[in-house]
Amino acid sequence: MRGLGKTRRTRRTGLTRRLLTVGVCTAALAAALTAPAQAHGPGAGHGQGAGPVGGKPPHWDLKDSGTDARFRGLSAVSRKTAWLAGSKGTVLRTTDGGASWRNVSPPGAADLEFRDVEAFDGRRAVVLAIGEGEASRVLRTEDGGATWTESFRNTDAKAFYDCMTFFDRRHGLAMSDPVDGKFRILSTGDGGRTWKVLPSDGMPAAQEGEAGFAASGQCLVASGPRDVWMATGGAARARVLHSADRGLTWTAADTPIPAGDPARGVFALAFRDRTHGIAVGGDYRADQASPRAAAVSGDGGRGWASASTPPPAYRSGVTWLPYSRTSALAVGPTGTDLTTNGGRTWRTLDTGSYDTVDCTPDLACWASGEKGRVARLER
Repeated sequence: MRGLGKTRRTRRTGLTRRLLTVGVCTAALAAALTAPAQAHGPGAGHGQGAGPVGGKPPHWDLKDSGTDARFRGLSAVSRKTAWLAGSKGTVLRTTDGGASWRNVSPPGAADLEFRDVEAFDGRRAVVLAIGEGEASRVLRTEDGGATWTESFRNTDAKAFYDCMTFFDRRHGLAMSDPVDGKFRILSTGDGGRTWKVLPSDGMPAAQEGEAGFAASGQCLVASGPRDVWMATGGAARARVLHSADRGLTWTAADTPIPAGDPARGVFALAFRDRTHGIAVGGDYRADQASPRAAAVSGDGGRGWASASTPPPAYRSGVTWLPYSRTSALAVGPTGTDLTTNGGRTWRTLDTGSYDTVDCTPDLACWASGEKGRVARLER
């Protein structure tokens, strides 16, 4: 037993060291993102400013996707592996950090609009196509996109599916805009192989004109084994709905993000645990201002407060930096913003156009968007 106890202590020590290393790396990344470039050496004063560690500060490094599709669906698995899903039925996959992309689009899908992808690894992924009626579909691959199986096709003309999320490798949900006055939830318990519509008894009534935004695959997000949140807009109030039982029953909370128009509301959510969440959105029209484009919650989505310094414009995607309790990235057509205090204040880092963003356990962050744009955060 003494030997066993020593082994346990050794394992705990090793785990603690690894967690401390990850924490230091995440803190260093956040610090580097916020630190101004410092000019030094022979190039000082000639546009050769160096970042906090003597080189370029962390920045988006664009990768050549080889296509002009718009990628609103992104699932980052690791620093090496990521999946993209977008317009014209396009699905791409990289396993070499974006140096090359393999077109693994499902056959005959050119007329579909893929807006979400959830990947479990480099071989298994589920994609969601949006649209009215049968345009809304779910397809799944188990061989890296070499073959695809359609596992759901919507047959209700009133349904329009927007987003999808998974709690683990087996359990997941997809959401549709309201049908007969309530949002519709689709559920899987076998990794997306089969799906069923959940009863609507536990779903609050939708507001007039309320819907989800299929802008980044982040209008439905999960944290932990049972908690899930849904973002809405288009109605008098922009709301976040929360379920603690995998979509069977829901409660709704108003947010301070402006709504009152079909183009306004909450577009994306990110929860780092079942308590702390960030919402971003605004008005997606380029000629319209988006004040109060971000909000934060510290009670699991029951209450929301406006960011004191929000992003300067509409944002469609948001994600927490890996293992961080305070740092997150938000993206949109006019730029990328960083918060280092849990979403209360934001600072613009980049003005490139991106629709969605995702980070991985090995401290990699990816973003994608219009005209085939995809990038990885380099530091």
